[in-house]
Amino acid sequence: MLDVRRLRILQHLAAYGTIAATAEALHLTPPAVSQHLAALRKEAGTPVVEKRGRTLRLTAAGELLVAHAEIILAELAAAESGLAALRSGRHGIVRITAFASAARALVAPLWQRLADGDAASDLSLRLSVQEPDEALDELRKRSTDLAVVHSYTVLPRSFPAACEQAVLMEEPVLLALAPGRAEALNLTAGQPADLSRLSRLPWLTPGPETSCYEMIQRACGAAGFVPDIRARSSDFAVLTALVAAGAGAALVPRMALPETTAPLSLHPLVRPVSRTLFTVSRAGTGDRPDLRHVLELLRDLVPVPDGTDDGNATPRG
Repeated sequence: MLDVRRLRILQHLAAYGTIAATAEALHLTPPAVSQHLAALRKEAGTPVVEKRGRTLRLTAAGELLVAHAEIILAELAAAESGLAALRSGRHGIVRITAFASAARALVAPLWQRLADGDAASDLSLRLSVQEPDEALDELRKRSTDLAVVHSYTVLPRSFPAACEQAVLMEEPVLLALAPGRAEALNLTAGQPADLSRLSRLPWLTPGPETSCYEMIQRACGAAGFVPDIRARSSDFAVLTALVAAGAGAALVPRMALPETTAPLSLHPLVRPVSRTLFTVSRAGTGDRPDLRHVLELLRDLVPVPDGTDDGNATPRG
């Protein structure tokens, strides 16, 4: 009979790639991990891993076992969540990994709500700010309980197996211009902008390590040009300050607009691009009372559009 503990070890090995990293994640010694893998090989009757250079890779049998392990471990997590629900406890620690603008606009108010006592006592948060790919990797490695990630209409996202995801909100990507530049382009405040008419503008973008950078490349590519990038910063406060100073144009998801006194002319796109936010958790954990309550609070905290996309606007968080 297959041992569930050894299936968990194999699942972690698939995520971490080495015995040393797997041992560290599971608080075991490397020899103990090796012994469990050797025992699992005997239980399976065939090798489950093989050496590839300095790392171990799953064999076909190992891949099969990991696929089933995801289902088995999700059911165990669901059983644990059910027991926790019966105890009606909303205490513990919920680890959240979110991208920067969601951390600012959603997780910070969530933290405040908990601090104000609007939620049950003894529930605390841990936050890691990461880009969506890294957040999903942390979820896969069980280093976080909840990932808040995004995808764009021009840049869809796939999700790991054995995860549950739900749409949190959808928001438009806006063109940000200095008011004087918008006037020179005969764009009135809030008027939809055609990117194909803006190919000669200088552009300001996040760094190439971000999915927002790739979104801008694709949106401009669909409009028939490669953007002439003059400045890069993954801090949208920097980008919008540069836009207001006349340095160029930027595409900014509405939630990423920072609090600033710099005036901007904001424009939806003729060919709309939107960003969808998702909450992602491991299968079977969504019924944990503490995690479920955090998810409910996040849904309550989703901002309602206030119309500041239209007109010359001072961005608001």
